[in-house]
Amino acid sequence: MLPMRDGVSASQVALPAGHWECVLDFLVERFPAICAADWVSRMDAGDVVDATGRAVAAQQAYVAHGKLYYYRTVANESPNAAQATVLFEDEHLVVADKPHFLPVTPSGQYLQETLLIRLRRQFDLPDLTPLHRIDRETAGIVLFAKQPAARGAYQTLFANRKVTKQYQALASSDARLQFPLTRTSTLLTSDHFMQMREADVQAGAKPNAHTEIELMETRGPWARYRLRPSTGKRHQLRVHMAALGLPILGDRIYPKLMGQGGDETANPLRLLAASLAFRDPISGEERCFASRRQLHFPDPD
Repeated sequence: MLPMRDGVSASQVALPAGHWECVLDFLVERFPAICAADWVSRMDAGDVVDATGRAVAAQQAYVAHGKLYYYRTVANESPNAAQATVLFEDEHLVVADKPHFLPVTPSGQYLQETLLIRLRRQFDLPDLTPLHRIDRETAGIVLFAKQPAARGAYQTLFANRKVTKQYQALASSDARLQFPLTRTSTLLTSDHFMQMREADVQAGAKPNAHTEIELMETRGPWARYRLRPSTGKRHQLRVHMAALGLPILGDRIYPKLMGQGGDETANPLRLLAASLAFRDPISGEERCFASRRQLHFPDPD
Protein backbone atom coordinates (compact mmCIF):
# COMPACT_ATOMS: atom_id res chain seq x y z
CA MET A 1 0.00 0.00 0.00
CA LEU A 2 1.39 3.38 -1.00
CA PRO A 3 1.87 5.92 1.79
CA MET A 4 -0.47 8.83 2.41
CA ARG A 5 0.81 12.25 1.29
CA ASP A 6 -0.45 15.28 3.22
CA GLY A 7 -3.53 13.31 4.23
CA VAL A 8 -4.30 12.23 0.66
CA SER A 9 -4.27 8.53 -0.23
CA ALA A 10 -3.15 7.48 -3.67
CA SER A 11 -5.84 7.01 -6.32
CA GLN A 12 -5.39 4.22 -8.82
CA VAL A 13 -6.23 3.68 -12.46
CA ALA A 14 -6.11 0.38 -14.33
CA LEU A 15 -4.23 0.18 -17.63
CA PRO A 16 -6.38 -1.59 -20.25
CA ALA A 17 -5.22 -2.89 -23.57
CA GLY A 18 -5.10 -0.04 -26.06
CA HIS A 19 -3.28 1.94 -28.70
CA TRP A 20 -1.39 4.41 -26.48
CA GLU A 21 2.33 4.64 -27.12
CA CYS A 22 3.26 6.32 -23.82
CA VAL A 23 1.82 6.83 -20.37
CA LEU A 24 1.07 10.51 -21.00
CA ASP A 25 -1.10 9.70 -24.04
CA PHE A 26 -3.21 7.34 -21.96
CA LEU A 27 -3.66 9.73 -19.03
CA VAL A 28 -4.69 12.65 -21.24
CA GLU A 29 -7.34 10.51 -22.95
CA ARG A 30 -8.50 8.86 -19.75
CA PHE A 31 -8.84 12.16 -17.85
CA PRO A 32 -9.86 14.80 -20.43
CA ALA A 33 -10.41 17.47 -17.76
CA ILE A 34 -6.67 17.43 -16.93
CA CYS A 35 -4.35 18.84 -19.60
CA ALA A 36 -1.09 17.25 -20.71
CA ALA A 37 1.00 19.98 -19.08
CA ASP A 38 -0.58 19.24 -15.70
CA TRP A 39 0.20 15.53 -16.01
CA VAL A 40 3.79 16.28 -17.02
CA SER A 41 4.14 18.57 -14.00
CA ARG A 42 2.74 15.88 -11.69
CA MET A 43 5.06 13.22 -13.09
CA ASP A 44 8.07 15.50 -12.85
CA ALA A 45 7.17 15.99 -9.16
CA GLY A 46 6.94 12.23 -8.61
CA ASP A 47 3.16 12.29 -8.04
CA VAL A 48 2.43 9.47 -10.53
CA VAL A 49 3.92 6.10 -9.63
CA ASP A 50 3.68 2.40 -10.44
CA ALA A 51 2.70 -0.40 -8.06
CA THR A 52 6.17 -0.42 -6.52
CA GLY A 53 6.04 3.30 -5.77
CA ARG A 54 8.55 4.14 -8.51
CA ALA A 55 7.95 7.44 -10.34
CA VAL A 56 6.56 7.17 -13.86
CA ALA A 57 7.88 9.39 -16.67
CA ALA A 58 5.60 11.08 -19.19
CA GLN A 59 7.17 9.40 -22.23
CA GLN A 60 7.52 6.03 -20.57
CA ALA A 61 6.22 3.23 -22.80
CA TYR A 62 2.62 2.26 -22.11
CA VAL A 63 2.26 -1.29 -20.77
CA ALA A 64 -1.25 -2.72 -20.51
CA HIS A 65 -2.80 -4.70 -17.63
CA GLY A 66 -0.95 -2.92 -14.85
CA LYS A 67 -1.96 -0.01 -12.61
CA LEU A 68 -0.83 3.54 -12.05
CA TYR A 69 -1.19 5.44 -8.81
CA TYR A 70 -1.45 9.20 -8.53
CA TYR A 71 -1.95 11.76 -5.81
CA ARG A 72 -4.72 14.23 -6.43
CA THR A 73 -3.81 17.90 -6.15
CA VAL A 74 -5.76 21.17 -6.39
CA ALA A 75 -3.85 24.15 -7.67
CA ASN A 76 -4.25 27.38 -5.71
CA GLU A 77 -6.75 25.89 -3.25
CA SER A 78 -8.27 28.67 -1.15
CA PRO A 79 -7.57 28.49 2.59
CA ASN A 80 -10.56 27.84 4.85
CA ALA A 81 -10.56 29.34 8.33
CA ALA A 82 -13.48 27.17 9.50
CA GLN A 83 -12.31 24.70 12.14
CA ALA A 84 -13.99 21.50 13.33
CA THR A 85 -13.87 20.13 16.87
CA VAL A 86 -13.14 16.48 17.65
CA LEU A 87 -15.70 15.38 20.25
CA PHE A 88 -14.75 11.73 20.63
CA GLU A 89 -12.13 9.20 19.64
CA ASP A 90 -11.65 5.54 20.46
CA GLU A 91 -10.17 2.50 18.76
CA HIS A 92 -12.78 2.48 16.02
CA LEU A 93 -14.36 5.95 15.71
CA VAL A 94 -13.59 9.63 15.38
CA VAL A 95 -16.52 11.99 15.91
CA ALA A 96 -16.18 15.56 14.67
CA ASP A 97 -18.38 18.63 15.05
CA LYS A 98 -17.93 20.63 11.87
CA PRO A 99 -18.77 24.27 11.11
CA HIS A 100 -20.66 25.62 8.13
CA PHE A 101 -18.76 25.83 4.82
CA LEU A 102 -16.24 23.07 5.58
CA PRO A 103 -16.54 20.16 3.10
CA VAL A 104 -16.46 16.65 4.55
CA THR A 105 -14.65 14.98 1.64
CA PRO A 106 -12.52 16.14 -1.31
CA SER A 107 -14.45 17.21 -4.37
CA GLY A 108 -13.84 19.68 -7.18
CA GLN A 109 -11.86 22.63 -5.83
CA TYR A 110 -11.66 21.21 -2.30
CA LEU A 111 -8.92 18.84 -1.17
CA GLN A 112 -6.63 19.84 1.70
CA GLU A 113 -9.29 22.17 3.10
CA THR A 114 -11.71 19.34 3.88
CA LEU A 115 -12.61 17.70 7.16
CA LEU A 116 -11.47 14.23 6.07
CA ILE A 117 -8.00 15.27 4.92
CA ARG A 118 -7.47 17.47 7.97
CA LEU A 119 -8.34 14.58 10.31
CA ARG A 120 -6.18 12.10 8.40
CA ARG A 121 -3.23 14.43 8.85
CA GLN A 122 -4.05 15.21 12.48
CA PHE A 123 -4.31 11.56 13.54
CA ASP A 124 -2.04 10.02 10.87
CA LEU A 125 -4.85 7.72 9.78
CA PRO A 126 -4.72 6.97 6.03
CA ASP A 127 -7.74 4.64 6.28
CA LEU A 128 -10.01 7.14 8.03
CA THR A 129 -13.36 7.15 6.19
CA PRO A 130 -16.62 9.05 6.78
CA LEU A 131 -19.56 6.81 7.65
CA HIS A 132 -22.12 9.29 6.30
CA ARG A 133 -22.15 12.70 4.66
CA ILE A 134 -23.57 16.12 5.37
CA ASP A 135 -23.50 19.07 2.99
CA ARG A 136 -20.63 21.54 3.01
CA GLU A 137 -23.12 24.24 4.02
CA THR A 138 -24.48 22.19 6.94
CA ALA A 139 -22.85 22.23 10.38
CA GLY A 140 -22.76 19.46 12.96
CA ILE A 141 -21.87 15.86 13.73
CA VAL A 142 -19.91 13.60 11.35
CA LEU A 143 -18.74 10.07 12.21
CA PHE A 144 -15.57 8.53 10.80
CA ALA A 145 -14.36 4.93 10.93
CA LYS A 146 -10.67 4.43 11.68
CA GLN A 147 -10.20 0.87 10.45
CA PRO A 148 -11.45 -0.92 7.32
CA ALA A 149 -12.20 -4.03 9.40
CA ALA A 150 -14.74 -2.18 11.54
CA ARG A 151 -16.15 0.11 8.86
CA GLY A 152 -18.78 -2.31 7.56
CA ALA A 153 -20.41 -2.82 10.96
CA TYR A 154 -21.03 0.90 11.35
CA GLN A 155 -22.10 1.42 7.74
CA THR A 156 -24.67 -1.34 8.22
CA LEU A 157 -26.25 0.69 11.04
CA PHE A 158 -26.88 3.56 8.65
CA ALA A 159 -28.07 1.29 5.85
CA ASN A 160 -30.54 -0.44 8.18
CA ARG A 161 -31.76 2.85 9.69
CA LYS A 162 -30.47 1.95 13.14
CA VAL A 163 -29.02 5.44 13.69
CA THR A 164 -31.30 8.07 15.21
CA LYS A 165 -30.50 11.39 13.52
CA GLN A 166 -31.74 14.74 14.77
CA TYR A 167 -31.26 18.04 13.02
CA GLN A 168 -32.25 21.59 13.82
CA ALA A 169 -33.25 24.21 11.26
CA LEU A 170 -34.31 27.85 11.33
CA ALA A 171 -37.04 28.93 8.93
CA SER A 172 -40.08 31.16 8.84
CA SER A 173 -42.99 30.53 11.17
CA ASP A 174 -46.35 29.49 9.68
CA ALA A 175 -49.34 29.27 12.03
CA ARG A 176 -51.36 27.48 9.33
CA LEU A 177 -49.25 24.34 9.75
CA GLN A 178 -49.85 22.01 12.66
CA PHE A 179 -46.83 20.33 14.23
CA PRO A 180 -45.53 17.74 14.68
CA LEU A 181 -45.98 16.52 11.12
CA THR A 182 -44.34 14.04 8.78
CA ARG A 183 -43.28 14.84 5.24
CA THR A 184 -43.19 11.78 2.99
CA SER A 185 -42.33 11.97 -0.69
CA THR A 186 -40.32 10.57 -3.56
CA LEU A 187 -37.11 12.52 -4.26
CA LEU A 188 -35.52 12.41 -7.69
CA THR A 189 -32.69 14.29 -9.37
CA SER A 190 -33.79 17.54 -10.93
CA ASP A 191 -32.96 19.06 -14.32
CA HIS A 192 -30.17 21.01 -12.63
CA PHE A 193 -27.46 18.84 -11.10
CA MET A 194 -27.41 20.89 -7.89
CA GLN A 195 -31.06 20.28 -7.07
CA MET A 196 -33.36 17.44 -6.10
CA ARG A 197 -37.12 17.49 -6.62
CA GLU A 198 -40.23 15.90 -5.24
CA ALA A 199 -42.09 13.70 -7.71
CA ASP A 200 -45.57 12.26 -7.71
CA VAL A 201 -45.57 8.80 -6.22
CA GLN A 202 -46.27 6.29 -8.96
CA ALA A 203 -48.94 3.66 -8.42
CA GLY A 204 -47.51 0.83 -6.37
CA ALA A 205 -44.25 2.68 -5.69
CA LYS A 206 -43.03 3.47 -2.20
CA PRO A 207 -41.87 6.97 -1.19
CA ASN A 208 -38.12 7.13 -0.58
CA ALA A 209 -37.90 10.11 1.79
CA HIS A 210 -39.44 10.52 5.27
CA THR A 211 -38.90 13.40 7.72
CA GLU A 212 -40.60 14.08 11.05
CA ILE A 213 -40.76 17.82 11.77
CA GLU A 214 -41.42 19.37 15.16
CA LEU A 215 -41.76 23.02 16.12
CA MET A 216 -39.34 23.83 18.96
CA GLU A 217 -39.78 27.59 19.40
CA THR A 218 -40.85 30.74 17.60
CA ARG A 219 -39.16 34.10 17.70
CA GLY A 220 -40.96 36.84 15.82
CA PRO A 221 -41.37 35.74 12.18
CA TRP A 222 -38.87 32.90 12.60
CA ALA A 223 -39.01 29.45 14.16
CA ARG A 224 -36.66 26.68 15.22
CA TYR A 225 -37.57 23.19 14.04
CA ARG A 226 -36.39 19.72 15.01
CA LEU A 227 -36.04 17.41 12.02
CA ARG A 228 -35.85 13.63 12.33
CA PRO A 229 -35.12 11.98 8.98
CA SER A 230 -35.56 8.22 8.83
CA THR A 231 -34.09 8.14 5.32
CA GLY A 232 -31.00 9.83 3.94
CA LYS A 233 -31.71 11.11 0.45
CA ARG A 234 -29.58 13.93 -0.91
CA HIS A 235 -30.85 17.36 0.24
CA GLN A 236 -33.86 15.65 1.82
CA LEU A 237 -34.34 18.12 4.67
CA ARG A 238 -33.87 21.15 2.47
CA VAL A 239 -36.38 19.89 -0.10
CA HIS A 240 -38.98 18.90 2.50
CA MET A 241 -38.82 22.22 4.32
CA ALA A 242 -39.05 24.19 1.07
CA ALA A 243 -42.01 22.06 -0.07
CA LEU A 244 -43.86 23.05 3.12
CA GLY A 245 -43.28 26.71 2.31
CA LEU A 246 -40.58 26.88 4.99
CA PRO A 247 -37.26 27.14 3.13
CA ILE A 248 -34.36 26.95 5.56
CA LEU A 249 -32.87 30.33 6.31
CA GLY A 250 -29.77 30.94 4.21
CA ASP A 251 -30.59 28.23 1.63
CA ARG A 252 -29.30 29.28 -1.78
CA ILE A 253 -30.53 26.16 -3.59
CA TYR A 254 -34.16 25.70 -2.46
CA PRO A 255 -36.78 26.60 -3.43
CA LYS A 256 -34.96 28.73 -6.01
CA LEU A 257 -31.41 28.16 -7.21
CA MET A 258 -29.46 31.33 -6.55
CA GLY A 259 -25.97 32.38 -7.59
CA GLN A 260 -23.31 30.13 -6.11
CA GLY A 261 -20.50 32.64 -5.73
CA GLY A 262 -18.48 33.22 -2.60
CA ASP A 263 -19.76 31.94 0.75
CA GLU A 264 -21.93 34.32 2.73
CA THR A 265 -20.40 33.60 6.12
CA ALA A 266 -22.77 36.05 7.80
CA ASN A 267 -25.76 34.20 6.36
CA PRO A 268 -25.04 30.45 6.47
CA LEU A 269 -27.57 27.73 5.85
CA ARG A 270 -29.31 27.42 9.24
CA LEU A 271 -29.18 23.63 9.30
CA LEU A 272 -27.40 21.72 12.05
CA ALA A 273 -26.77 17.98 12.35
CA ALA A 274 -27.51 18.21 16.05
CA SER A 275 -27.08 14.62 17.24
CA LEU A 276 -26.57 10.96 16.31
CA ALA A 277 -27.50 8.02 18.56
CA PHE A 278 -27.06 4.27 18.10
CA ARG A 279 -26.03 1.06 19.78
CA ASP A 280 -22.38 0.45 19.02
CA PRO A 281 -22.20 -2.75 16.94
CA ILE A 282 -18.80 -3.68 18.38
CA SER A 283 -18.93 -2.71 22.06
CA GLY A 284 -22.71 -2.91 22.52
CA GLU A 285 -22.69 0.51 24.24
CA GLU A 286 -25.40 3.08 23.67
CA ARG A 287 -23.78 6.01 21.90
CA CYS A 288 -25.10 9.56 21.62
CA PHE A 289 -23.07 12.41 20.17
CA ALA A 290 -24.41 15.97 20.28
CA SER A 291 -23.14 19.07 18.52
CA ARG A 292 -21.94 21.99 20.58
CA ARG A 293 -22.80 24.44 17.83
CA GLN A 294 -25.79 26.78 17.80
CA LEU A 295 -28.01 28.18 15.08
CA HIS A 296 -28.58 31.90 15.50
CA PHE A 297 -31.77 33.73 14.58
CA PRO A 298 -31.40 36.84 12.42
CA ASP A 299 -31.00 40.07 14.32
CA PRO A 300 -34.33 41.95 14.58
CA ASP A 301 -34.65 44.94 12.31
